Amino acid sequence: MTLNTRSFRTEVREGVAVITLSRPESINSLTFEIYAELRDTFRAMKEGHAEVRAVVLQGEGPRGFCSGGDQHDIISELFSRDMQGLLEFTRMTGALVQAIKTTRPPVICALHRVVCGAGAVIATACDIRLAAPNTKIGFIFPQVGLCGADMGAAYLLPRLVGVGRATEILLTGDWVLADRAEQIGLVTRVVDVPGVSDDPRDRGAQNAQAVAVRQAAFEFARHLAAGPAFAHAMTKRMIEYEGHVDFATGIEAEAQAQAICMQHPDFLEAHEAWKAKRAPKFK
Repeated sequence: MTLNTRSFRTEVREGVAVITLSRPESINSLTFEIYAELRDTFRAMKEGHAEVRAVVLQGEGPRGFCSGGDQHDIISELFSRDMQGLLEFTRMTGALVQAIKTTRPPVICALHRVVCGAGAVIATACDIRLAAPNTKIGFIFPQVGLCGADMGAAYLLPRLVGVGRATEILLTGDWVLADRAEQIGLVTRVVDVPGVSDDPRDRGAQNAQAVAVRQAAFEFARHLAAGPAFAHAMTKRMIEYEGHVDFATGIEAEAQAQAICMQHPDFLEAHEAWKAKRAPKFK
């Protein structure tokens, strides 16, 4: 079974749904249709599509993961909207980020070259961010006269890099290069691509970095997909929940969550596999 999408490519293999933003000519910029369909796709995986045990979100082409909202399809059109129309748009984009954050399977983002605007916030909403060495991330909203609090950025970013760094990034809109992003926790890991030039004029090298990070993201997702999907979903839910409660409440919530997991068939299967000295076959 596969997810059928129109405005971007999706395929499911080895338990991994690979979602590819497929507008490389505009650095995979987002349209109204893409925003809405991405939102609906991640919502659909929250309760259904049990065949999907992990997700990779990536961008096509060597130029970048995503350059944010399309200047022609979205930005210019927004000037004709009244406040209600603008709110409909900003609430829809926020709903996409919420759908990514709350969907059942873990989401791994493969980042390369340009990651900016809405693309940066979408990446921040993912559970794991792998970056090519040529990645640069920009929450560039101040550069277009907007505040840095967009699509949940002011909620998500401080939880990754701390309030001080997040404030600097969101106020200045400056680019954060891959090494710095890894150092401050904005990306999980920079993927090593040995023997490949960092020269942005070398298209072959840029393409090699894009391919390498996509492959690394798939391998990471495949590893998670082979694990206990029910428990992974619980881990993801608890990380989000415990960001809003006191420590004692968190300890009790984890006691209940783990007791629930102990009732799931995967717990017994792991034990039986250990006794039989074989790999477990999780539900």
